[in-house]
Amino acid sequence: MADMPAAGDPAPDFTGTDQSGATVRLADFAGRPLALYFYPKDDTPGCTAQACNLRDNHAALLEAGVAVVGVSPDPVERHERFADKYELPFPLLADPEHEILEAYGAWGEKSLYGRKSIGVKRTTFLIGPDGRVRHVFKRPKTKAHAEEILARL
Repeated sequence: MADMPAAGDPAPDFTGTDQSGATVRLADFAGRPLALYFYPKDDTPGCTAQACNLRDNHAALLEAGVAVVGVSPDPVERHERFADKYELPFPLLADPEHEILEAYGAWGEKSLYGRKSIGVKRTTFLIGPDGRVRHVFKRPKTKAHAEEILARL
């Protein structure tokens, strides 16, 4: 399991399939900032709040030049339903084998209410136009995440 990249590190390369079946790569975002966010599961309260916050502020993020991509272990079909239900305007990558999650250190042991489990660590990486990590949000605020990203630019 890889360590989580830190600010200044090159962002690990990735290729994934989004909710519409399109292939999305890190290279697609060269020359512009990318908010790559990892979340546990589609259509759960915290993940929905986070996705809807990013959706509601998508115009402001685009205006600032920031692309948004979500990643979870859910399959493409579940992402498609989630994106349709909440009209999400950004790609959600299916990572059932945890390849992207592990490359970013966002899969592993986590603790909730004192119970340890293995799963997705809700984390966002703000990747600069140069492909390097600019900032890591280790516990993003689900209801104010776009604001956190914009404040870091």
